[in-house]
Amino acid sequence: MSEQNIPTHPAPGATPAESEPVAMTDTEIATPTAEESIAALEAEVANMRDKWLRAEAEMQNLRARTQREVQDARNFAVQRFARDVVEQADNLHRGLAAIPAGTNGEPELYTKLRGGFESLERAFAAMLERHGIAREDATGKPFDPELHEAMSEQPAPEGTAPGTVLQAWTPTWTLNGRLLKPAMVVVASAGIDRGA
Repeated sequence: MSEQNIPTHPAPGATPAESEPVAMTDTEIATPTAEESIAALEAEVANMRDKWLRAEAEMQNLRARTQREVQDARNFAVQRFARDVVEQADNLHRGLAAIPAGTNGEPELYTKLRGGFESLERAFAAMLERHGIAREDATGKPFDPELHEAMSEQPAPEGTAPGTVLQAWTPTWTLNGRLLKPAMVVVASAGIDRGA
C-alpha cells in the first residue's frame, strides 16, 4: 500500500504549544493603517450623509405634495355640490329674465315680488362668491374652449373679430379658478365670401 498524507490534528486535550505551529506571513496579517481606517470611515460618513440628505429632500417633497393635496381637497371637496348649486342659480336667473318688465299701471305686489326676487338673486350670487364660486359673462370675449361650449355660429357683424362670443346663453362658473360649468355661447364665424 502507498503512504498517504493524512492531516494531523492535535490530540484531544492537547495544548496549543503541543500542536504544530502555523507560520503566517506579513501579507496575511495585513492590518489596516490608521490612514486607511480614517479614509474608510470618512467614506462611510460621506455615504451616510448623502443618504440622509436624499431622505431629507424626499421628506420635504412629500410634505409639500401632501400639503398641496390637502389644500386641493379643501378647495374642491364641494365641487359636485357646487355644480348643482350653480345649476339652480342659472334657473333662478332664467326665471327672473322671464318676468315681464314693470309697467306704470302694474300692481304694487308685482313690483315688490320682482324686487324681492332680484334681491334674492344678488344675495345668492354674493354668497357663492364668498365660497369661491364665481360667475363670468362671456359675451364679447374671445372664444376659449376651456371655458366655453359653442352651441352655434353666426356670421361676425361689422367690426367683430371671428371667434368672438356674440351671445352667452349661460355664464361660465368656476370654483376657486377651476371650471365648474362652461358657458353655452354663440360664436362669431369667419364670413365666407360667396359672391362672384
